[in-house]
Amino acid sequence: MRRTSQSMVEVMEQSDKILENALANGVDLASYVTRFQWDRAKYPTAVPLKCLTEIISRQVSQVEAELKTRNAAYFNVKASLQGLERKTEGSLQTRVLTDIVKKEDLVLGSEYLTTLLVVVARTSYSLWEKTYESLSEFVVPRSSRKILEEQEGGIFTVTLFKKAVGEFKANAKKNKFTVREFSLEEAERQKEEMGRLNVDKKEQYGIFVRWLKVNFSEVFVAWIHLKALRVFVESVLRYGLPVSYQVILLQPDRKCVKKLRELLSSLFTHLDPAAAASKPDLGLEIPGVSTAQQEYYSYICYSININVVDPS
Repeated sequence: MRRTSQSMVEVMEQSDKILENALANGVDLASYVTRFQWDRAKYPTAVPLKCLTEIISRQVSQVEAELKTRNAAYFNVKASLQGLERKTEGSLQTRVLTDIVKKEDLVLGSEYLTTLLVVVARTSYSLWEKTYESLSEFVVPRSSRKILEEQEGGIFTVTLFKKAVGEFKANAKKNKFTVREFSLEEAERQKEEMGRLNVDKKEQYGIFVRWLKVNFSEVFVAWIHLKALRVFVESVLRYGLPVSYQVILLQPDRKCVKKLRELLSSLFTHLDPAAAASKPDLGLEIPGVSTAQQEYYSYICYSININVVDPS
């Protein structure tokens, strides 16, 4: 249940949305618990207790296994998309140029000519304009164009003969101009991949959120049934047969817990006088989740923490 609600927070990326989406049978958790009725269709009371626990265990195990698979699939897509998006950030020296360079910025399909992309610091603009044609005798005159400008500098195109690329790069480096490697085919492939991942993420997001909402409800309902089952079993083990007990749900303010414990102890000490020596548990531990030792009372008592945002 905690894993499912945590996945809901991580997928929706908004913890304030969890309360309106973490519902049980369409109602908020407090309403479901306070109006709880045993679901005979889902958990038939005619079958042995062991069968009921096996039904619940199978159900929760299936949800847990599917949660791992769906969680991994969604976050793999998200991580791949974030990896590509990160490449579009950073300095002009390192970022991918997929959304910056267009086909019309390049000389394409020429047997002899090619276009290079050069990163020029803002302080070196005038130097670039004066020198780029002389970095190789095979540079096309007046072919340089600025296609991007940012605070640190800009990216310029320059057209030259393919056989002069090595010479041009070497001379550009001497003047502290950085020639960026660029492949239009690779850029288009990355753009298509990013588009595909965006579509895939949106599709998986909707499906995964719906699955989380449905299965959080299923697991929470199973958990409350397990609580009720445990109260029944403990009552028989402690007080014997025939079964004769009353289940009550108490929802005290935190500051009233101590007073409530004292009152319950005084009312029901006669059921088990030995329990009077047990120190009352003032916390809100969840049996089966907390590693703390369960306190013993003359009455049977289990806490239910429905705070799925902060389980502490």
